[in-house]
Amino acid sequence: MSPQWFGQQISAARPRVVAALAGRLRDLDLAEDAFADASAAALVAWPNQAPRDPAAWLWRAGLRKALDAKRRSAVRERAVLDEPAPPPTPEEALMAADEPIPDERLKLIFVCCHPALAPDSRAALTLKVVCGLSTKRLARAFFVAEPAMLQRITRAKKKIAGAGVPFEVPGRQAWPERLEAVLTTLEIAYAQAYEDAALAGESAGFAAEVLRLSGLLAELTPDEPEVLGLAALVRFAEARRPARLDDLGAMVPPEQQDVGLWRRDLIAEGARLLERAAGFARSGPRQILAAIHGAHCTRAETGATDWAAIAALYDVLAYVRPHAATAVNRAVAIGEARGPEAGLAELANVEGMETWLPYQAALAALSARAGRKPQAAAAYAAALALSPAPAERLYLEARRRELG
Repeated sequence: MSPQWFGQQISAARPRVVAALAGRLRDLDLAEDAFADASAAALVAWPNQAPRDPAAWLWRAGLRKALDAKRRSAVRERAVLDEPAPPPTPEEALMAADEPIPDERLKLIFVCCHPALAPDSRAALTLKVVCGLSTKRLARAFFVAEPAMLQRITRAKKKIAGAGVPFEVPGRQAWPERLEAVLTTLEIAYAQAYEDAALAGESAGFAAEVLRLSGLLAELTPDEPEVLGLAALVRFAEARRPARLDDLGAMVPPEQQDVGLWRRDLIAEGARLLERAAGFARSGPRQILAAIHGAHCTRAETGATDWAAIAALYDVLAYVRPHAATAVNRAVAIGEARGPEAGLAELANVEGMETWLPYQAALAALSARAGRKPQAAAAYAAALALSPAPAERLYLEARRRELG
């Protein structure tokens, strides 16, 4: 098996293993360090004998690494105090046993979304610890500088340790104060996975994880329309994943995808969830986003994308959740519904997004359709300079070549 396979197995196992380690160790830093040590050991051991269950191998190896680290620390402390070594605790004996890996992911998400943490830290910490996103990638997702993101993560970890936050799923009475942060975390997590269509080993497994967790939340809170909306949103988007890349690995926009490759089961499931959410008559941004994705999916039945409906939904979303990213997507939809000049006029009102790749991609596409070739060429060059994922790079390069 290739080194790439080993890396994919480690990435896929990370959310479950780190959550299990954190649940046992009650220490986020120790859990991350233990997983990193286990991953390094795996890259040495697996080429000689690949495990049947990579996640379980990493779980056991991580526990051993963590216990060894704790014992070494205890030995150093006893040497200073001249104390004899204590017998192993029952917890240490349990941790050292060859037990099945527990599924602690939802628990860890609720821990990281504890109200003791600053609101802007909860989602970032969850994505770092549970999902393993790099600080650089987190900074890009939250539109902040990398040092600021690192500081945010560090403060949040210290707060959890200092406040004695329990590593458990809270009682239902405590859910409302955390649920919004949990939903925001899953939404951003999925946005990152959706953005990286070409990173199949990382993002496909990552997206499947959000699909599972959003479904679990929908089962646990069937009377929360925004939970149902998020679950529907993920299902509509995941239904189109099989068609997102062409034979050369380039990104394919939704309106150009082969609807025969879309998963009708996920579309139907998303429609049912969104219909249930609508029954509560309490609309929110995630339900609106789900409706936008659902409108794209109707092309499988009608043969055409209803851009006027999508633009109208973006009008509502811009009012409910004003954000520059929403404004960019709204400009694209208006450009499709009312013509490229109308889209460019809307895009001209968006400020401070020049270094955001989707902004430059939107500017390039709208300019090309409006016949503004020099402006389109400059925007494509700017987009390609912003380090797009491989699939998006191939797509952008092809569109730039079409300008002649």
